[in-house]
Amino acid sequence: MFPFLSFGQNKDKPKLELGGALRFNYIYSSWKEEQKTKGGELGYDMFRINAKASYKKVFLNAEYRLYSDAFGGGFLKQGWVGYKFSEKNEVHAGLVYVPFGIKQYNSHNWFFNITYYAGLEDDHDMGLKYVHTGANWDYAVAFLKNAEELNFGGDVENSSSRYSYDIVGRNKETNQFNLKLVRKLGNAAKHRIGFSGQYGSLYNIDTDTNGNHYALALHYEVDYNSWNLKTEAITVAHNPENETGQSNAIVQMGAYGTPYEVAADFNMYTAALSKTFKVNWGPISQLEVYNDFGYMQKKEQEFTDSFQNVTGVLVTAGQVYTYIDYAAGYNHSWLGGNFIDDFSTGNLDAKWEARFNINIGYYF
Repeated sequence: MFPFLSFGQNKDKPKLELGGALRFNYIYSSWKEEQKTKGGELGYDMFRINAKASYKKVFLNAEYRLYSDAFGGGFLKQGWVGYKFSEKNEVHAGLVYVPFGIKQYNSHNWFFNITYYAGLEDDHDMGLKYVHTGANWDYAVAFLKNAEELNFGGDVENSSSRYSYDIVGRNKETNQFNLKLVRKLGNAAKHRIGFSGQYGSLYNIDTDTNGNHYALALHYEVDYNSWNLKTEAITVAHNPENETGQSNAIVQMGAYGTPYEVAADFNMYTAALSKTFKVNWGPISQLEVYNDFGYMQKKEQEFTDSFQNVTGVLVTAGQVYTYIDYAAGYNHSWLGGNFIDDFSTGNLDAKWEARFNINIGYYF
C-alpha cells in the first residue's frame, strides 16, 4: 500500500493509505480455434483501488475493482469498518471476508483453486465478524445477513456483477452463521490445522419460503523452509425450496457478470503445493513454482464430476508480479466447458481442456 495521506505517527491522528493494481492478460486456449490461429490474445484484465484508514481504534479496509463490461464492470470486492479491542481481538462490519477454509487463498495461482468457483475461497458477504488472532489459536465467528445486495428488492434476483461467487437466480443467501477455528503448531515447520463450518437460509423468490444450506471443511496448511502446502476437504449441501417443476439438485451461482449452474450437493478435495526460490536476475528477485489441484465430487449419481489443475510460476520483479499458468480443466466452466452446466450435470463426453495464461500486474 502506498501512503498517500498521513497525519504524523501519533496514534490519535487520522491515517489514510491508498494502493491498487493494474493488470493485463495474455490467453491461449486449447478450445478456441481463433486464438490458436492468432497465437493467443493480449488484453486488459483489471484496475483496482485499495484504501485503508484508521483513527484511534477504528479502521477501514476497502477495495474497488474495475473489469471490462463483459466481466461485470465495476464492483466492490470488500469494504468494511473495524474496531480493535486489543492486539488480538477485533470486529469487522460491512462487506467482510467470509471465515471459511484457508485464509486468504486456498491456492497459489492466478485462477485460484476449484473452491473459488463454488463460493468457497476468498468469498465476501455483508455482515458482522469477530476475529481473534493468538499465538496458538485463531478463531472467527460471523453473522452474514446476505451476499452483496445491489437491488434491495425481495422479489428481484441478485446481480452476477460481483467478485466472489454467490447464489443468484430465484434463490438468495440470507442469515448465515460462520465459525472457523485454527490451531497453530511447530517451530521449523509451521502447521495450521483448522475446521470451518457455515449454515444459513436460502430464500426463494417464487415460493416466499426459506430453504437452507451448509458447508463443513477440514483444512491444513504447513510452511517449511521455502515450501508451502495447502489442503482442504469440504462437504456442501443446498436445500432450496423451489417452486414445483424446478430441480432442487441444482443451484445457480454468479460472478463477473454471468451466472452458471452448480450441483446443489457435492464434496471438494484440494491440494496445492509451492516452492519459493530467491534469485538475482536483474529486476527479478523471486520465483514461486506451484501446482494446485482440485476435485469436485458431485453427490447426484447422474452428474459428472469436475476437476482443475494449475501448474505455474509467480515471477516477482519489484512491484510487478507475473503469473505464468498452465490451467487444465475437466467439466470446468472457465476451462473449455460450455459454461452453463459444467459444475452441475456436467458432460460425460467432455475432454480435458487447457489455457496458457500470463497475467502481468503492477501493484502499488
